Amino acid sequence: MATSPHELVLEAKSQIREVTTEGAQLALFQRVVIDVREPEEVALGHLPGALCIPRGVLEFKIGTLPQTKETATPILLYCRSGGRSALAAVQLQKLGYTQVVSMAGGFDAWSAEGRQADKPAPISFE
Repeated sequence: MATSPHELVLEAKSQIREVTTEGAQLALFQRVVIDVREPEEVALGHLPGALCIPRGVLEFKIGTLPQTKETATPILLYCRSGGRSALAAVQLQKLGYTQVVSMAGGFDAWSAEGRQADKPAPISFE
């Protein structure tokens, strides 16, 4: 039984499939891409075409979106470093999703490799 957050993540990673950033890049147009970080993190940059569904509400929102109503939907999850997305992948598997992968290294690895990231347009209050 896990006794620390780090051990929980290691346990989760043993139960899921992870892909490299290169594998994630190839999957961008073949999977629904979900960023499980918080909105303020996503505002700093995100993978092209990613949906933002924070980890804390993922289980409640996943089945309400047209893109993810079917449990056979191919899904790519990522977060900042790969921990939250690994935990999220386990939960989606428990909900019956069969084609879920987590990006190892998360957005930090993606950015460090200089891969394309989108940033939302600034919000204007004028």
